[in-house]
Amino acid sequence: MNKQEYKRKNEQWLQAKAQEDGVQALPRGIYYKVMESGDPNGKMPNMGSVIVAHYTGRTIDGREFDNSYGGTPLAIRLRDLIEGWIIALQRMHVGDRWELYIPAEMAYGKFAQPGIPAHSTLIFQIELISIA
Repeated sequence: MNKQEYKRKNEQWLQAKAQEDGVQALPRGIYYKVMESGDPNGKMPNMGSVIVAHYTGRTIDGREFDNSYGGTPLAIRLRDLIEGWIIALQRMHVGDRWELYIPAEMAYGKFAQPGIPAHSTLIFQIELISIA
């Protein structure tokens, strides 16, 4: 499959996912599904926050490219993450677990990463553990 076909396949997958029950929209073409809810009055991160989260990352074909479970959770300043995470995490409360569907433009776009072809829609399951 060439790059344009791969890009189109990823865009079509995301459009179909957006129509599924329980899938909600965020700005910039990002979608999510709530898997578990934390305290709705709990803390939410901002750009300067250090978030602590467990996550798994997959491409639309189900191939896992990253996983923090079984190891140390990710601890990173929110502004240092890909744009899709930044947009979504600012709406999450501690204890929330979401499945996030990020279009390529809000992730790595036309640039490939280890295990992630260029133009990939990314699927993350993110569990926000704490905010520092």
